[in-house]
Amino acid sequence: MVALLNAIKFNGGGHINHTILWCNLSPCKSEPSCAFKQAIERDFGSLENMKNQLATTSVGVQGSGWGWLGYNKLAKKLQIATCQNQDPLQATTGLIPLFGIDVWEHAYYLQYKNVRADYVKAIFDVANWNDISARYEAALK
Repeated sequence: MVALLNAIKFNGGGHINHTILWCNLSPCKSEPSCAFKQAIERDFGSLENMKNQLATTSVGVQGSGWGWLGYNKLAKKLQIATCQNQDPLQATTGLIPLFGIDVWEHAYYLQYKNVRADYVKAIFDVANWNDISARYEAALK
């Protein structure tokens, strides 16, 4: 039974995380909504500070995992967290996932020559802020 639970967590978490990731990315430029940008400025000081903190945290994941920007419903604030392997953010931390960065090697080893920091920095260039903002607004409800 324990082995089955681990398989469900790994495979189910992988499905959840990647479903969010594919929606979080877009080749079209966008900006955070006004409400989401205000929340970022309240909780991180600026969009650049949030990006830097999320990038640093994501690059620091040991081995395979995810860096996340999530919403803490109890504290009513944005937070950065990491999850190992395919662990889903909400089930692991209670945070509602808004923006996920896959830091498994498969996400960046070919294009970024295994330089995780370059990949994480570049992911903000394809961030779909419309999707991330909509996730934030849904989390407030």
